[in-house]
Order: sequence, then C-alpha cells, then structure tokens
Amino acid sequence: MRSPRALIPLLSVCAAAAVVAAAATGASIEGLPGGGGPAHADGAAPRPAAVTINAMSWNVCAGPGCPSGAAPDRLAKEIAQRMRVTEVGGRKVSTNAVLLQEVCEGQVRTFKKTLAKWTWAFAPSPGNPACAQGQGDLGVAIGTDAPLTEHRQTKLPAPAGQARIALCGEVQSWATRVCVTQLGTSEDGQWRRKEAGVLTTLAGSGRVLVGGDLADRPESPSLDPLYTAYAECDQSGSSRVGAMTRQNWQGTAVEKTDYLFITKSAAVSCSVPPAPTKTSDHRPLSAVVRYQ
Repeated sequence: MRSPRALIPLLSVCAAAAVVAAAATGASIEGLPGGGGPAHADGAAPRPAAVTINAMSWNVCAGPGCPSGAAPDRLAKEIAQRMRVTEVGGRKVSTNAVLLQEVCEGQVRTFKKTLAKWTWAFAPSPGNPACAQGQGDLGVAIGTDAPLTEHRQTKLPAPAGQARIALCGEVQSWATRVCVTQLGTSEDGQWRRKEAGVLTTLAGSGRVLVGGDLADRPESPSLDPLYTAYAECDQSGSSRVGAMTRQNWQGTAVEKTDYLFITKSAAVSCSVPPAPTKTSDHRPLSAVVRYQ
C-alpha cells in the first residue's frame, strides 16, 4: 500500500500562467493550448468538478479450471461483497467503479439486476471457453455507479491466432474515461508493447482510469507506453513497483500483473489485500483516486 500523493505537472502550471498573462494584456494566445485570437476570461472552458473514484480492478478467474469456475453464482456474490467493502490505505470504502477480467457474461447480468443503480458494459474475450452453468462467455467488464456511456470494445494488436479486447466508456459526470483489458502470456514483449500503445491511445490524455491484468511485471519495457502517459496507482515516485497481485496454487502472491493507471495529476492511495484470495488466482487491486 502506498500513501496518498498528488502530482502537478509543471507544464500545466506554466501554460496556465501564460494564458493569464495574455488575457491581462489582451494579447493573442496563438501557440498556447486552445490559442488563436484574443483572450477572454469568460471564454475559458469550465474546469471539471472535483471527483473521488473508489476503484477496483480484479481478475476474478471465473472460467473453467479456476478456483470458483464451477460455482459462478457463489463467485458473483463474492465480487459484489468486495465491491461493497474494500480496504484502501487502512480504511474500508465502497467502490463506485470496478474493472473486471475473466468475468462471466451471466455474472454481469446478475449485477445488472442486483445493483440497480450501476451501469455495466461487457465485452467477450475471443477464444476463451464458456463459463459453467450456462453463464455465457468469459470477458472483461466495467461497472460504475454513475451512467457509463459511449462504451465500445476494440481489438488490440495480437499475433496470428490470438485476440485481445479493450473495453472503454465515458462517465460524463466524472469527466473521466474508463478502460479495461486483459492481456495474455502467449504474446512476446514486442506484441504486448503494441497492445499497451493502442490501449494508451484509446484511453486518451484527459482524466482516465485504465486497469486490468496485463500479464507482465512493472519493470517490463512493454508497459512503457502506459507508464509514460500515466501514473500507476501503486508506484512510488518514478519507481515502477507495486504489491504483488497474482497468486500461485498455494495462495502465495508471486508477482504484480494487475494495474490501475490514472492521470498523473491525480492524488491516489492504493492497496492489495495481504491475505490470500480463495476465489481467484489474483488479488484485487483497490484505489481511492481524487481528481481536483
């Protein structure tokens, strides 16, 4: 768990100061962000309202061969319970955004019924076996307790015979774009870097929340596009670290492969449970993200 931090890019401060100076003199602001023509204070775009997002990214491992693959209904209840109460920075919080991987389509249908105030989007992951007990395809999902709009799935670059999907949507009331994906261990670093690059393009440069199981360690160069564009919730300064999230068959955490990337200017606190997760081979990654 990392303590909260707030990062304010120097470039943004300098640009803002230049705009203020130009407005004071009535000068043109050509060449500055949004420049071209006289500057008017009342012409500036309104700043989005501050918002706090309590997020969780979790590979729930709902497919065949998983700890809870034969009991999808029981796993759905466990996921919902984690959504209601997760721990971040030593305190219990309720999530308002979840990014799920290896989740069954039927489980998402259950969440739509039992969590009426939430909005859900699901995208099947091609090539995976179906879930047990008629629960449909395995895939990735986004859930938010505010309206999630414009959600679309996009194929990521992948070698022949493989297929990877990213799912993104907009939460207009948060002015935030949310994306989730699951990458695979069958790709080499070159392919995974391409996938990370396209995911970065899909997420964009405003307020973002990007998460998922990326099947690689933080220090891998294949994740450079994401670490260059964003901050990862569990990193320390510029050091690419974080608590281990993937478990072995004994329940021991062995490496970090799960991530939550956010806009660099956000303040964040991030946690991974210290105890094993019995229902999955991954531990959930939870964060409190504050956009000013």
